[in-house]
Amino acid sequence: MLPLPRPVPMRTVLAIDQGTTGSTAIVFDDEGQVRGRAYSEFRQHYPRPGWVEHDAAEIWEVTRRVAREAAQAAGAEPEAIGITNQRETIVVWDRETGEPLHRAIVWQDRRTAARCRELSEAGHQEMIRRRTGLVIDPYFSGTKLEWLLENDPELRRRAEAGEVAAGTVDAWLVHKLSGGARHVTDPTNASRTLLYDIDALDWSDELLDLLGVPRAMLPEVAPSSGEFAVAAGEALGFEAPVCGIAGDQQAALFGQGCWHAGLAKQTFGTGAFLLLNTGAERVASEHGLLTTVACGPAGEAVYALEGSIFIAGAAVQWLRDELGVIETAPETQALAEALESNEGVYLVPAFVGLGAPHWDPEARGAIVGLTRGSGREHFARAALEAMAYGTCEVLSAMIADSGIQARELAVDGGASLNDWMVRFLAGIVGLPVRRPALVETTALGAAGLAGIAAGVWRDADHFLESRGEPSVFEPDMTRQERERLMDGWHRAVRAVRSYAAG
Repeated sequence: MLPLPRPVPMRTVLAIDQGTTGSTAIVFDDEGQVRGRAYSEFRQHYPRPGWVEHDAAEIWEVTRRVAREAAQAAGAEPEAIGITNQRETIVVWDRETGEPLHRAIVWQDRRTAARCRELSEAGHQEMIRRRTGLVIDPYFSGTKLEWLLENDPELRRRAEAGEVAAGTVDAWLVHKLSGGARHVTDPTNASRTLLYDIDALDWSDELLDLLGVPRAMLPEVAPSSGEFAVAAGEALGFEAPVCGIAGDQQAALFGQGCWHAGLAKQTFGTGAFLLLNTGAERVASEHGLLTTVACGPAGEAVYALEGSIFIAGAAVQWLRDELGVIETAPETQALAEALESNEGVYLVPAFVGLGAPHWDPEARGAIVGLTRGSGREHFARAALEAMAYGTCEVLSAMIADSGIQARELAVDGGASLNDWMVRFLAGIVGLPVRRPALVETTALGAAGLAGIAAGVWRDADHFLESRGEPSVFEPDMTRQERERLMDGWHRAVRAVRSYAAG
């Protein structure tokens, strides 16, 4: 009797998804199945109104712990590591000791709003948009780093002497994983700093001079798929190369298979981020969008239009944690379904200003249209509807800028599990909405970039072959209803901006 063939050993990749409110680690096997998972939140710090900070040391400890737990749950040592991260959050640390020198300043932080106005009024907007594809806004890392250097002369002295490293969270994690051996990032993260020339794919001396940032602080920029560093055994309990890095939204775009021009996805997390791949040619926006770097099928740099909505799932967290309207996020679906309409109630969750397409850092949140009969159902429904209205605004701007008429919209992220919200979204945008079987496409994209570089998958198409069947939500709203609802949203946004303007 012939012996039975031996099974092929399972090959695995660890994806680290370092987000705004917590860190997730997922181990995927070479068939795209989840073999291990762990998650932990970390503390948010609000030292002043509009300021948001994280403890970078806590981020590292939480991330290291969940990575170890996920690998233990998988029962396998991953062959490669992929990292995806909150993009615009900036960390500064001592090159020699690896200790943070200030709390990380988070992408939501608005402390540099006045400086951004000053830069705009001085006429730098066009040059910055031409170099970076971005607008001048506190959202991005550059003015945060400038603020740190301006408010700590000793930090500036040490930075100019080459003793201080600065980077987005991916660079911080690579530094810690490699035991301080590597200071490196990828183009998708670099392109969110206000310091990176997205045509030259290099740090811009003109922008470094403008914001007073020493080049010596900044990381090397390497392609998104390839070996960045080797994670030391003492960091995670096993040794493996870090072979993929991408900012969270670009990782999700890759994980959705949107690596060719004309494909779009919306990720619903703390915020909501819509990206449209425009291929090898950058598209300049005239409608309040960003031009940013994304990943092609081999992890090479391509371009995308992006619309950033600062608050999405965070509005549901606000209902739960600050108002006590709900106990768990899934409750919002039943509450929204309990109403036949929104009855004129709109929530504009501009808690940290408005992003695309308005870019109003002074705006603040409001709920309008309340009556004596308004209750928790209205608050819950308004929070879900706001995600769809913001998406519709951004998608309309993308179509106007690119001339591309999307055929469908891919969605992912935690809030996309809410069937009511996704059905409403399909109706508002007037397009089929595709939700993949695994909505954690941010982590999946990071795994794909790493696994392709490490040979776990032959190429991008092989990587996506094992995805399950998606759910598709068809639009069922009339054009007249869509226009009526969007008109109410536009009026609510105008009211918020008018109040902020005084």
